[in-house]
Amino acid sequence: MTKFTVNDRPVQYRMDPDTPLLWALRDASNLTGTKYGCGTGHCGACTVDIDGQAVRSCQVTIRETEGRFVTTIEGLSPDRGHPLQQVFAADNVSQCGYCIPGMIMTAAVLLKRNADPGDEEIDAAITNICRCGIYPRLRAAIKRAGKVLRGEEQVEAAPPPGVTPEDAARAVPALRRP
Repeated sequence: MTKFTVNDRPVQYRMDPDTPLLWALRDASNLTGTKYGCGTGHCGACTVDIDGQAVRSCQVTIRETEGRFVTTIEGLSPDRGHPLQQVFAADNVSQCGYCIPGMIMTAAVLLKRNADPGDEEIDAAITNICRCGIYPRLRAAIKRAGKVLRGEEQVEAAPPPGVTPEDAARAVPALRRP
């Protein structure tokens, strides 16, 4: 049995230890915000935060995640209050939206390291692929979210999702506390 922490909750997976983290999150924990894109680690739709690093979850097994801390888009901020989530909603950054969870998770890791990144640092960190081509809006959103984090700007709040983490855990056995 593989044990680690997902969105501040200890989890145990009774799955093959070589199962990609992406499938454990989506299939066993019903955390479907982490998207399957290419399966080869190139697109970034499946990006999660593992111990403060942006990681393509299709490329890491649950065995490799043992004892670590994983944050998915659902765990970034249960009420959608993270500045990136707020700015993406307020500035209508998304087009189709498929790549957005991975983009937000990658950007969140970047902003944890540096709340005032320049264009070069953003471009180096965000290697995710967006077929809709939101890159100019993405760069602006990351910079604006940095300003919010630094207390230089405020953004009008997007509405909460309407489900609490506790309600979600009752519906998904893998999210229940042991």
